Amino acid sequence: MELNNNENLQINNNELVTEQEQNSFLESTLGKVVNSALDVGIRMVLPDFIEEGVIGIKDALMQGGLKEGIDTAINGAINLGKSVLGIFTGKFEDISQARDAVKTGGIIDGISGVLDTVIDKTNSSGLINDNVANLLSNGKDAILNSVSSNIEQEFMQQIDGAEKLAKYESNWKEYYNNQDFNGMQREYEKIKEKLNELLPIENTLKEARTIENLHNLIKNNGQNFNLTNEQLELANMLA
Repeated sequence: MELNNNENLQINNNELVTEQEQNSFLESTLGKVVNSALDVGIRMVLPDFIEEGVIGIKDALMQGGLKEGIDTAINGAINLGKSVLGIFTGKFEDISQARDAVKTGGIIDGISGVLDTVIDKTNSSGLINDNVANLLSNGKDAILNSVSSNIEQEFMQQIDGAEKLAKYESNWKEYYNNQDFNGMQREYEKIKEKLNELLPIENTLKEARTIENLHNLIKNNGQNFNLTNEQLELANMLA
């Protein structure tokens, strides 16, 4: 059986991606991205503070509810963005749609409000002094710019990763058609690695799962490409 890059590979109708899985991936990924951006932003607006001082201030903000506020802001942006864009299935069809939803959902405005609340709270409770609170408030735009830039960079990396995945899958099919298992194995390892880095998307996983099934069948068949119809059906592929 020969594959081509335009062939629609099919698998069974079992649900491969749930809304919860997509949301959890986004919340975790964006949470890390925002946290890293806040570190950079806080250092920018507190240039005269030593490292230990900056860490102490970040810890104080965390005590004031920064992490919980960010988690809520991210979750709210995802859900609001889906509603605005009319994603009634609850699941994203591609990475660009997820990026648009997060932007439309007002994630930066949400984080801005969280910063205002947390700065006031930690200042009122004495966890940070008036000088630090003023510096953070006056430098909030710089902090938010850092957050916005990092979020956009993450989504661009996701899109680039999806394009690379498609290339690896195309390469795998070419090696398959040439019955070159060593080449297939190299591309298969790249596919597995890239999948771990990407937002789970139904169509992406369908293609990758079919490749995975066929690859392992050939591997377990002693790298023999002469598979029976039953084996090909097991791999959920069309002749």
